[in-house]
Amino acid sequence: MKKKYRIKKNDEFQKVFRNGESFANRQFVVYFLKKSDQDYFRLGLSVSKKIGNAVTRNRVKRYVREAFHELEKDIRISYDYVIIARKPTSSMDFHEVKSSLIHVMKRSKLLKVSRG
Repeated sequence: MKKKYRIKKNDEFQKVFRNGESFANRQFVVYFLKKSDQDYFRLGLSVSKKIGNAVTRNRVKRYVREAFHELEKDIRISYDYVIIARKPTSSMDFHEVKSSLIHVMKRSKLLKVSRG
């Protein structure tokens, strides 16, 4: 994922938290904020130390990034997304992470096409 598609700065995260909306399921919390001046989506990830050691946290982040990459065509553009991983994600494989993200994105109506 290219740098312009990532949210890295703390103030950008805080803007999404303060002004955006959120939806959640057992594994993820998705915060999103409409940005009408950009023609692509940006992604920020937050994986707490409660999830596990560095290897586990990096695996979760890699799975989430890859799931977003595969769903790229269906995700609504012009949004900033912040994904917060919860404890159950530490023991999930890639397909479980992807289906959980699809579930929470469908609930929040952020997927253009309804596919599973």
